[in-house]
Parts: sequence; structure tokens; C-alpha cells
Amino acid sequence: MAVNEELLKKVLEEIRPNLQADGGDMTYIGVDDDGVVSLELQGACAGCPMSSLTLSMGIERILKEHVPGVTRVESVNTGEAGDLYDEYAPF
Repeated sequence: MAVNEELLKKVLEEIRPNLQADGGDMTYIGVDDDGVVSLELQGACAGCPMSSLTLSMGIERILKEHVPGVTRVESVNTGEAGDLYDEYAPF
């Protein structure tokens, strides 16, 4: 089942203020044919140890509930946060 990207983006915009209230944000990267939504967490969310919980119990749960076809949400590391992760990942 194809995901309606217009609806997906609308729901993400409704979620965004909750992240921004805690100093974070997200950027929509895309959705694949399997319904996996890719987001980049930014600001306070980028390095937060609770970000995986925010993704699964927050964003993913809401998207699955309101956007037919969404199966999973994953975080992608791009930009500055991704560079820091890559630099320290071996340790």
C-alpha cells in the first residue's frame, strides 16, 4: 500500500511543535515502498538518549495510527549529528 505523502507531511507538522517545545526538531527525508518513514532528528533530539523512544512510542505510533501504509519510522544521521556519530562510533 502506497503511503499518502501529503497526509504524512501534514501529520508530521502536527507532531513538530511537541519536539520543538523540548528544543528539538525533525526533517522529513522520505518514505520507501515498504512504508518505512525516514526522519532526521535535529537539535536536542539529535543526541538525546531517549530519541529511540521518541521515534517508536511517539512519532511512529502516531503515524501508524493516522497514516495508512506506514510500517516503521527510522532515524537517519546526516549533517553535523551524523558526523559526530561517525567520529566517535568506534569508541
